[in-house]
Amino acid sequence: MTFGILTLIVACGLVGPLLASATRLAVPVVVGEIAAGVLLGRTGLREIHTDDPTLAFLSAMGFAMLMFIVGTRLPLRDRGLRRAIGTGAVATAASFAVAIPAAWLIADLSDIPHVPMFVVLLATSSAAVVLPIISERDLIGGPLLPVLAWITLTDIVSIVGLPLALEPGGALKAGLGAAVVALAAAVAFLALRGFRHSRIGHALRQGSKRRGWALDLRVSLLVLFGLSALAIKVSTSILVAGFAAGVAVALAGEPKRLARQLVGLAEGFFVPLFFVTLGARLDVRALATSSSDLALAGMLIVGIVACHVLVARAMRMPLGGGLLATAQLGLPAGVVTLGLASHVLDAAQAAAIVLAALASLVVSSIGAAVLARGRGQSSIA
Repeated sequence: MTFGILTLIVACGLVGPLLASATRLAVPVVVGEIAAGVLLGRTGLREIHTDDPTLAFLSAMGFAMLMFIVGTRLPLRDRGLRRAIGTGAVATAASFAVAIPAAWLIADLSDIPHVPMFVVLLATSSAAVVLPIISERDLIGGPLLPVLAWITLTDIVSIVGLPLALEPGGALKAGLGAAVVALAAAVAFLALRGFRHSRIGHALRQGSKRRGWALDLRVSLLVLFGLSALAIKVSTSILVAGFAAGVAVALAGEPKRLARQLVGLAEGFFVPLFFVTLGARLDVRALATSSSDLALAGMLIVGIVACHVLVARAMRMPLGGGLLATAQLGLPAGVVTLGLASHVLDAAQAAAIVLAALASLVVSSIGAAVLARGRGQSSIA
């Protein structure tokens, strides 16, 4: 690992915003970041070597920060969302129930006989992706709250269940590890809330605001890295640690300046580095020449859309809500990262999963457009 390679990776990270701003289509920033990694990694010029220990560690930090941001962006403090929690819970259970037969079919037709992994992939949604989409179109609230509750709960269950799904044989050990991390996150939440409401905490935070200490960011990173270290110690995934840390910080009351600082630190460097490195690990050339892996991508795309639309219609939610709920990002990245590390997936299969996830973002954007059009027609009527 050298400053030259680091400069190259940061330059690759700039491709995401450039691509997103160069077109009128709602192209997610991660598309450009992954594409740049593909070009300079295993598929293309092989300038980025993902087996470098320093790069692997920085990428793991980016993955932890990605899941941390996912946790902080869950709308857990929204009172309207809490009232819709019952409908969301039923829809979440239905998502996993519908995904099971579809997962069996995909596992049977593909070269990956790993049903639990496919169940999670087909059922999941990403609140961190959906929230910015619906905020941009001013769709938050009203009849969309049950959809948002469904997406949020499914997101939580999928992230917690992914390590167990990838290693069913070690489910007990992974489950106990996840429980230890969750307990530590609960302790961290109580400590954060107590600190922020204490006299000394208030004084320190005011001093930090005046003098630029970034105290809230430092404390949040302490929680994140502490839980990540604990996760490794108890043999569970840093995916759970990052997500639990984000939830703890969000529930304790995330100040706006912390959100801005997180965007600068995580989304300005560590998360793009993770997605560039992820792209560099994929073998898109092998995917393009493998009919079975291309079929896997197609089956996943169809399965993701079908499962979410079926659940939405069964729950009497709008069709656009079902399309909106297909959005995936953090969890497929976790599947690929953990799957490659545990040799459950090869690089071409990982590329197929990433391709399906990127397609889900397009479908979700279409769902938001359908909902916005329906709201516009209702207001005219």
